[in-house]
Order: sequence, then C-alpha cells, then structure tokens
Amino acid sequence: MQTPVTTRLIRDVLDASGRLKSGQLVAFPTETVYGLGASALNTQAIARIFEAKQRPRFDPLIVHIADVRQLSDVVCEIPAVAHQLARRFWPGPLTLVLPKRDRIPDLVTSGLPGVGVRIPDHPLALRLLKAVECPIAAPSANPFGGVSPTEAQHVLQGLSGRIDAVIDGGSCGIGLESTVVSLMRQEPVVLRLGGLPLESIEEVTGPIQVAVSDSKLSDKAQPAPGMLSRHYAPETLIVTVDSDTVITPTHPRSALLTWGPTVAGCERFTAVENLSNTGDLARCAANFFAAIRRLDAASPDVIIARKFPDQGLGRALNDRLKRASG
Repeated sequence: MQTPVTTRLIRDVLDASGRLKSGQLVAFPTETVYGLGASALNTQAIARIFEAKQRPRFDPLIVHIADVRQLSDVVCEIPAVAHQLARRFWPGPLTLVLPKRDRIPDLVTSGLPGVGVRIPDHPLALRLLKAVECPIAAPSANPFGGVSPTEAQHVLQGLSGRIDAVIDGGSCGIGLESTVVSLMRQEPVVLRLGGLPLESIEEVTGPIQVAVSDSKLSDKAQPAPGMLSRHYAPETLIVTVDSDTVITPTHPRSALLTWGPTVAGCERFTAVENLSNTGDLARCAANFFAAIRRLDAASPDVIIARKFPDQGLGRALNDRLKRASG
C-alpha cells in the first residue's frame, strides 16, 4: 500500500522532470486535458497511476513523446499513413495506435500489442517531455470514470494526496481528450472521437471507419481509453435532449447545459451553463468539462444537456454526453 503523499502545485518543469525520473506521479497540462504522468518505462510508477486513479488495468494508457523522432523508440512498425498523419497533426490532439516495442511494459497497453502515442501541443508538456528524456504514460488526471480535468484545481479536487505534484498551466485550450486512431490493421479505424475532428483526419486518410465503442465494465482489455459505455460522468444524473427540443425543467432543481442563443425559459433552471452563445463548437469543447463540474457543484437533481450538431467537434461532444449519461 502506497504511503499517502501531499500533492504540490508547482510551475517548475525541472522539478517535475526529476520527480518523474524518480518514479513519482506528476499531473501536467496538455492542450486537451490534464494528464497524470509517469515514466512509460517504469512499471512500478505506471502501477501507481492505476492505483491513484482507481483505474482498472484493462483500460490502456496513452504514451506521450516530445518529438516524432522518438516514435521509433516506442513502436516497431510505422506505416506510411502514420507518417502522413504525424506530419499533419503532431503536435496535436491525435493519438496513433501502433505495434509496441518490448520496452513498453504490457501494463501500459493492458496486454494488447498496440500502444497509443501522441505529441501534445502545449509548451509546458513539451518542455517536460524534453527534460525527462523518456516517454511519459499519461491518462487524464482524475479518478477513473469521472469528469476530465481542464484546470490544475480540477486535478487537486480529485487526486490530492494520491499523487506527488501538479504543474499549473492554466486552462486547457481544446478541452476534449485526443482523437484515437488505430493503425494496427491495413485500414485505419477511429477508436475514440476527440479533439481532432473526424473530417480533418479524412482529409489525409479518406473515409474512415469509426469503431462502435459501448463496452460495459468487464475484465476485457479495451483497444483505447474512453470506450466504456459510462465514462466522463459527474455525480449528478445527465439527461440529454435534442437541440431543437423545447427544454423545460423535469425536477424541482434542474440544471441546464446548453449552447447558442439564450434558451427560452432558462430562468426556471437552478443553474445554467451556456458553453458558447454563438454555438462555436471549439468554444463549447473548451468549456465543456469545466461547465459540467460547475453544474454538478450546484447539487441539482438533474442536469439537462442539449445535444450538439453531429459534425466536427460536435461528434466528440455528443460522444462525451452519451457516456456521461450512460
């Protein structure tokens, strides 16, 4: 049993890199969400990630690297389409699943032959990766199944006392986890919708299959994180409604998650979060998880959430709503 630690809020990348090299856990900002990092080559440190998050070991981790030249240190096969996608979208919110090298512990991949790899597009994350001089395994820095953290304070709310330090890099710019594309077979497959829109990927790959990912909690290894039918969920029940539905409170204390022009009757809700009054999906994504946290903190009976247009980042936002209400 690990001895509880006091989580420190820091800005010093060199301090954080030293902690990672010594086997400690450090949460750090990326452009998507805050990640909980450990050396991807240290099995004991990786095991601490699962313990701190109370994460089942069938849910794999994503490995972060600082430079595309490090990719061959992590994976043993790099098809042409991987080079094309990396040139176009790295650094950025795209994870590629490729055959792993033996040096990557099976614990990282839940025993599967493929490992998810990406280069984050955040200056502090890149400085940290360069300073630590090894790949970092990092899922989102929150208790398993809960709302993802987009601010350092969110990390402390969920993991304080379970990890060693948090680098405070402010709010995450994109606010949704990376899009995960598997290149383990001849045809690419999107395993998880995320911060890189499907349409952007298809500009490189052509039409691409999106995997059906509604797995129930079981011991079966998942091809990628975020594929369970219930995930990203607050304490409060979320009920989704179509965007053109007339929205009314369903409980004495109903909260509303919306976007676009002001919804008629919103004054009847206990709490309201409008992610973007212009309906800008990038703004909606950036505000999404923080808004859910604020609504949850108001302790309503239910959160009523309007679905998003099923295009661009709206697809990933609808995926998160579906799992949060599952």
